[in-house]
Amino acid sequence: MPAPNTITPDKLARLIGTPSAPAMIDVRDMATSQRIPGSLIRQKTTVAEWSTGLRNRAGIVIDGDGTEAHGVAAWLRAERIDAEALEGGVAGWTAAGLPVIDTTHLPPYGADGRTTWVTRARPKVDRIACPWLIRRFVDPQAPFLFVPPAEVLTVATQMGAEPFDIDAPSVFWSHRGDHCTFDIMIEAFGLSAIEPLSHLTTIVRGADTARPDLAPEAAGLLAVSLGLSRLHADDLAQLEAGMPLRSN
Repeated sequence: MPAPNTITPDKLARLIGTPSAPAMIDVRDMATSQRIPGSLIRQKTTVAEWSTGLRNRAGIVIDGDGTEAHGVAAWLRAERIDAEALEGGVAGWTAAGLPVIDTTHLPPYGADGRTTWVTRARPKVDRIACPWLIRRFVDPQAPFLFVPPAEVLTVATQMGAEPFDIDAPSVFWSHRGDHCTFDIMIEAFGLSAIEPLSHLTTIVRGADTARPDLAPEAAGLLAVSLGLSRLHADDLAQLEAGMPLRSN
């Protein structure tokens, strides 16, 4: 039986990636590897600043071995925020064989604890699927910048943003062979073992690379994506409208 105000790794694993997932706050050093999918990066010492963003949402505090998270969780509860500590921390999570984000190619976190991404304007299948994956499993508060294709690399340098889904030799997150950018992200972040994501990868690839025969849902996803592009003139509005399509 878990200690009071804790959640077991198995129980938390069932919530990750779902629309009702709690806010998962990793209070370890930003440079630490083996991130739990969907976790936010925050500092223990600034809890008074970032806790206001958790109002009306449950929070799970994550540390290395389960010994440091209780103080932060207790502080959040004192502020009337429903908070628990992850039993055993990341060590307990990995011991249970649960998936972690491979941080090898994860772009650096900014001073605000977020990664920033940039891509071509007028997003379609791949440029909506990739932000969905990042927001749901990699960095829940990551901002996305949409700019003219010729400006992506310049803006990436200016804004400290990670470019994706653009054909350039220096860009890691792009198509390779018959795989789309979503394929590359699933593989590089170590998420291919999550079966629903593996199936979704095939759907996105079929819709994005004109191969609807890969999955029955591919043609429908492409049609909806094109429809959203016609409905929304604003790229961010189109992105937000497309997010729920991949929620279940």
